[in-house]
Amino acid sequence: MSKLWSKMALRADPYIPGEQIDGKGIIKLNTNENPYPPSPHVAEAITQELDRKLNLYPSPTADSLRETIAVHHQLRPENVFIGNGSDEVLAFAFMAFFDPGKAIRFPAITYSFYPVYARLFDIPYETVPLARDFSITTCSFFQSDGGVIFPNPNAPTGIYLELEHIADIAKNNAGTVVIIDEAYIDFAGESAVSLINTYDNLLIVQTMSKSRSLAGLRIGYALGNAKLIEALTRIKNSFNSYTLDRLAIVGAEAAIRDQQYFAQQVERIVQTREWVTKRLKQNGFTVLPSQANFIFANHYKLSAKLLYEKLKRNGVLVRYFDKPEIDNYLRITIGTDTAMTVFFEKLGAVIAELVKDGVHARV
Repeated sequence: MSKLWSKMALRADPYIPGEQIDGKGIIKLNTNENPYPPSPHVAEAITQELDRKLNLYPSPTADSLRETIAVHHQLRPENVFIGNGSDEVLAFAFMAFFDPGKAIRFPAITYSFYPVYARLFDIPYETVPLARDFSITTCSFFQSDGGVIFPNPNAPTGIYLELEHIADIAKNNAGTVVIIDEAYIDFAGESAVSLINTYDNLLIVQTMSKSRSLAGLRIGYALGNAKLIEALTRIKNSFNSYTLDRLAIVGAEAAIRDQQYFAQQVERIVQTREWVTKRLKQNGFTVLPSQANFIFANHYKLSAKLLYEKLKRNGVLVRYFDKPEIDNYLRITIGTDTAMTVFFEKLGAVIAELVKDGVHARV
């Protein structure tokens, strides 16, 4: 470690994203990207913006996009905060609502950026074990000293927590902020946005990377009480007033307005998820009941790590987490029907090869 580093840099333990490998014939099912392009109106809006004022800064408040998002969620613009991807929004939220010296809580199996931010900002944390079926035990999150954060549906399990339980957690943490990370909510049940007017300590974070196919534009946002949004804005403006560029702003607005296209693509992914789940079970996998755009599954005999490595050699990327309790699971993004058909062809060949070689036991 460099002697010139700050204490923050020294304690940082960076998040490791899914592999980004470009190559002909690669089936990429490891980063939960949407396999379909965004609404055609997105490209149209960006093309028009290219002919305008790229020499000028974008709006620091992104008012037009905030208004569009507010209308979509039946809120007011003062209930909306915009950031450069939901990861940035989450980072601002950690700084705005969680204090060093007060332990926050999040699930023991969850989005692995949470402990990264906690260590970076010197915030103590408690990890709450999931139930045996990988569901969240609601009461374990009551009366947190510093606050609560978790995804819904959870990642990497894909399991959705019903709104009544979200309400219970918010109600039993009246003095702290409860952050619900809804990156995958559009593939699941009802959003907790409907609870915002009831619980002023509830912050909802969403992204346009998944259901709206805009991972390349980096747009995330938070929804909550105006006072929470004000705190986020104070943090943002202490770092960078211009977090979203002009192209991202107009592209996001176009994507949100094209509700018909959005609904069609979400339904396609959900339908593919259902037949992929059945097919995996037929191939000897146990599959958790996902309500996201990915599946979390383990084979009853074969090592997940070995399957991951063999699939990678055969041009298929899935996500493997070398962590206790989930080290025999693979997270598999839902791709197009064509991509998933190829995936099963490659998977079948890998399983047949391992069985032929006498590799049965997990490692």
